Amino acid sequence: MKHAVLVAAMFVAAGANAAPAPVQDIAGGSNDDRLSRLERIIKAKQQSEFEAQQRLDALQREVLELRGITEQQDYQISQMLQRQRQLYEEIANLSASAASTTVSVADTATSAGTQSTLGETASYEQAVNLVLKERKYDEAIPAFSDFIKQYPDSTYAANANYWLGQLLFNKGTFAEAKVAFNTVVNKYPNSNKRGDSLVKLGMIAEKEGDSATAKTFYNRVLKEYANSASARLAQQQLSAL
Repeated sequence: MKHAVLVAAMFVAAGANAAPAPVQDIAGGSNDDRLSRLERIIKAKQQSEFEAQQRLDALQREVLELRGITEQQDYQISQMLQRQRQLYEEIANLSASAASTTVSVADTATSAGTQSTLGETASYEQAVNLVLKERKYDEAIPAFSDFIKQYPDSTYAANANYWLGQLLFNKGTFAEAKVAFNTVVNKYPNSNKRGDSLVKLGMIAEKEGDSATAKTFYNRVLKEYANSASARLAQQQLSAL
């Protein structure tokens, strides 16, 4: 009997000293499981925020690129409109000069001075028409060259040299084009084609691989013709170097 009681007491003591059951959380998992799930949730949230930031950064870059393209297109359109206005003004001046000369010749047909003026204006107008109306660019080159030789002191001389330089530039004859543009720059300081001629000299230097000289010409335009269409073109060329 005592032996049975002793055995029973031993089992009770063993039960009292046994390790307690693991603590369970409200969701039924252990603290470690809960911590693991929390870490996974935080990591997922961080990854989602990182991806969202990446998409936002990409969108911002696209907006900046589109803005740059738009600004460049706006500048190019503005430049084209400016060139068009200058062309219209030149054509209007030519038409007015031609009309005035025709009337003068009709009234004073025997005047030698009037005859000279008619020949000068008609020659210039003929050379310009080869470019604007007939699109005969190769024929326009000798026409402008002849006009410059025959009328070196003409009021059209600066424009004639610029036209000649532009035609030679388009043809790729840079050495001769350079002579024509330099004539405008050095001989006609008050010409409205001087700034454009400086830009063209810079572009010729670029094509010849002389970036330093090109920058010198572009910077002259920025300094001497600030806020002009020529300056905007010079700045664009500088930015591309």
